[in-house]
This record gives sequence, C-alpha cells and structure tokens, in this order.
Amino acid sequence: MTQSLPGQSPAQEQAFAGAGRPPVVVIGAGPYGLSVAAHLRAAGLPVRVFGEVMGSWRHAMATGMFLKSTPAATDLSAPEPGGRLADFRREHGEPELTELTPIPCDVFVRYGQWFQKRYVGEVEPTRVTAVERPESGSGFVVRLDDGKEMAASAVVVATGLNGLAHIPDELRQLAPERPGPRAPVSHTSHHTDLSVYAGRRVAVVGGGQSALESAALLHEAGAEVQVLVRERNVLWGMPPDLDRPWSQRVAKPASPLGTGWVLAAVCAAPGSVRWFPAAARLLLFRRALGPSGGWWLRDRVEGVVRVRTSRRVTGAVLSGPAVRLDVAGPGGERESLTVDHVLAATGYRLDLDALPFLSPALRRAVECVPGSRAPALRGTFESSVPGLYFTGSLAAPMFGPMMRFVAGTRFAAVRIARHVRSS
Repeated sequence: MTQSLPGQSPAQEQAFAGAGRPPVVVIGAGPYGLSVAAHLRAAGLPVRVFGEVMGSWRHAMATGMFLKSTPAATDLSAPEPGGRLADFRREHGEPELTELTPIPCDVFVRYGQWFQKRYVGEVEPTRVTAVERPESGSGFVVRLDDGKEMAASAVVVATGLNGLAHIPDELRQLAPERPGPRAPVSHTSHHTDLSVYAGRRVAVVGGGQSALESAALLHEAGAEVQVLVRERNVLWGMPPDLDRPWSQRVAKPASPLGTGWVLAAVCAAPGSVRWFPAAARLLLFRRALGPSGGWWLRDRVEGVVRVRTSRRVTGAVLSGPAVRLDVAGPGGERESLTVDHVLAATGYRLDLDALPFLSPALRRAVECVPGSRAPALRGTFESSVPGLYFTGSLAAPMFGPMMRFVAGTRFAAVRIARHVRSS
C-alpha cells in the first residue's frame, strides 16, 4: 500500500497474507471500482485494483464537458464519513457546488483522484488481459499485459462503459477501430478535444446529452455543425426548484435521478428491481431517463446550433474525403447530406462479449438477462459464476437505472464488500 487506509491495519494485511487468501481483483478504477475497492479495504480484505484512475472520465469525455448529475447525486461511496464531493471541495478551499451549479468533468476527475488516495491507495495501471477459472479449485487466474499471472479469490468487473460504445450499422462500416481526427466516423467516447474539427462540417447523430453538448462544443470551436435527431422533439431538463411546495413534492418526489414516483421508487429500493420480470426490467432500463439535454445547456444549443428532428440516417458512403449520408426525414422524404465527419452520439450497448479479458469459457458460463447480453446477477451483484461480480452500467438491467450513474455506488459497494467478506 502507498499509505495507511481506513479499516485495514498492517496486522490485518499480515493476517490475510498468513492465511494465504489470494486478493480480490477489481478491474476498473472509475467511480464504481474505487468505491468497491474502498469498502473491500475497509473490511480488511486484500485487494488489487487494476486500471487508470478515472480513466474513462479523462479520455472518453471532451474537454469542456459537464456532468448531467447534480452534486447530491455525484458522491463516491466511502466506507466512513468525509469522502463526499463537498468534503473534497472544502479540503481544497473551493466553494461548495449547489444544485444550480453544473459540475465540470475535470472537477469530478480531481475528486476521484483525491478519493483514491484517501480511501483506496495503490491502483495499478497494468491492464488485465485475461481472467480464467483454474481447472481445479476455486477462484480465478488473472493475467496482466506485463506477462505476469496471479491468483484471485474473487473478481469485480467495474469497467464502466469502456469498450461498449455503440455505432449503428449504417455508420459502423466507416468507423475505424481507433479513429483519428481525419476518420470519417467516430463515437463521442473517442474524443477529448473536439476543437480538431474547427472549420469542418460535422453531423452529430443523436438527441441526448452527449449529442447536444458535443454539438455546442463543436460550434464553439468553430465547426459547422448540425444535429440529426430521430425523435420529433428535443427534450430538456428543468432547472432544480429548491423551494417546491409540499403538493409538488408529494406528486413528484425527488430522487438522485430526478423527480417522479417511478424514479424515486427505483432509487430508494434498487434491490427490488431484481424481482421484476426480465422484460419489465429491460423496458425500465431502456425507457427510464430517455435522451434529453441538461437545463443549463439549452441556451448554448437552441437558436445557436442547427438541430433537425425526425431525421434518421439510413446509409453512409465515402465521397472522396467526405461522407455522404442518406437521411430519411418527416413524411418519408429523403435527402443526401455531405459532411466532413460524422460524430455518433448513439450511446452504449451492454454486451459481455465486449469484455475480451473474460475468457470465452467464462463468458459462456455467465448467465445473462433474458433478451440481452447483460449478466444476470444475485442481490449481492455476484453472477452465476461464484466469485465473479459485475457493477456499474452492466448491473443496470438487474438493479435499475441508478446503476448507470454515480448515485448507485454506495448500494453496490456495500453489498459486494459484505458478500465477499463473508464468502
């Protein structure tokens, strides 16, 4: 360890080492990976965490982006008081963020790095290349990209949305695996700097926060941008009302994800979502919190960026260095649109097969939610393979939409740590 950590003394580490218990391996060092690791360490368990601290937030978010979540829904889960975003801001002499203050992504990254040093300790940047079950015995064999191999008593997959970016079939054929600034098609998660498109024609495909904020950043960087939205209207969030009358609070109770009884219920008791029929859970996963833009973004888009609704891309081909899009519009009308780049803000697809570090045999052994390729999980976040846990977005089809956001870290971390400790 790089420092003394709460709940894990040198004597406890020695005791576990003497007992010969292999460590728990946490794959991923974003909000969920850090939160789970913090609770595991506080429980006195030997842990090794692999990944880059807040890696996706550093490399899959464009410079200048903000979180859509409010400060009250952005705390990582610490095993003791003092680990909230507000505590981080106070310790660094920075003003507390209010519900009316959008949170810059770089602030959230710094908060995660502070949390890691305070509650987690060492995070190893080495990449996990393989997780397998040994032919005999329990636990796992974990292989690293430096050629080393180790035993693990349990494995927690907390890789977030890394590797799960979805580009529609109509565009995928033009999207290279590692797109550069001159590639014809890319996904929003491929970028940290959208200013490389200054002076170029860019079509953004999508109608959610990622599409709308990317479009604003592109416009502000000097690109000629238009947004193609499938739906008939763009939806925008409403500014938080901090003084709602009691009648509104009863009619639409508040939750970390917004107002309304459905959101309040699934946030108050995400464990109960597991008992819904699989089809109902998937419907909740797909429909709750549909595409929309943050209230604070609206003035940077409406009347500023060209947003075209009821537009669907039906095909794309290269036309010299440019891309020609076939677009279906309202009433069945069709048009051809030529741009220099297409930015797909088309979300993510949960798919176990997109986790190449899990061996094929292990992926086959993981039972999935019927109708999807997301893992079916017990109430402890353990999969059908004993000792293999999934958290974050991959757990959302089982526990509901809160697992797609930082607000779900405490629910997941507490249950995983408790179960691993007792196993």
